[in-house]
Amino acid sequence: MVEEQQKVKEETTAAAETEAQAQAAAQAAEKADAKAQTEDGKAEAVDPKDAKLDAQAKEIQDLQNRLLRLQADFDNFRKRNNEEREQLSQFVTAQVSKEFLKVLDNFERAEESLKNSTDTSAIQVGMEKIHKQFEKALKNLSIEEIPAEGKPFDPNIHEAVMQGGNPDLPDESVDLVLEKGYKIGDKVIRHSKVRVVRNS
Repeated sequence: MVEEQQKVKEETTAAAETEAQAQAAAQAAEKADAKAQTEDGKAEAVDPKDAKLDAQAKEIQDLQNRLLRLQADFDNFRKRNNEEREQLSQFVTAQVSKEFLKVLDNFERAEESLKNSTDTSAIQVGMEKIHKQFEKALKNLSIEEIPAEGKPFDPNIHEAVMQGGNPDLPDESVDLVLEKGYKIGDKVIRHSKVRVVRNS
């Protein structure tokens, strides 16, 4: 009888211990689950921020790539522009040279004729023809003489190198051109060197 009671007591104690262990395990499981849920919650809270950072990083990378492409395009444009400017400069130089080479040809012919001629009138006629041809070359290049004599002095197109009295003209007008000036459209190539009237 005593042995049976002892056995029942042992079994009861073992059952109690088993139940306690089960409760402890359940509590540990609950704590682990709660911790996992907390960590999941934290992870979920961080995810939007990480996604935003990733999006910003991608946007920065895209902008950097666009910048590199723009720089490459600009470099190519600058190279093409320089080449076109060089070609245009050569073209303009060739056109100008072509006009004045005609004048040079006539000067050389005139020099040859001077070696075998003493007719000053023929020489004068030849020089006048060359002069007219030179003026025609300027006209073909749209180069115009700047009007000066008898005109009001304009520092934008005239350069005053002398001054003097002239009763026939008002003050601040041009009465003598010492060196002609030329322009293309509104662009002055060379200012006219003039004498300006100062009557007082």
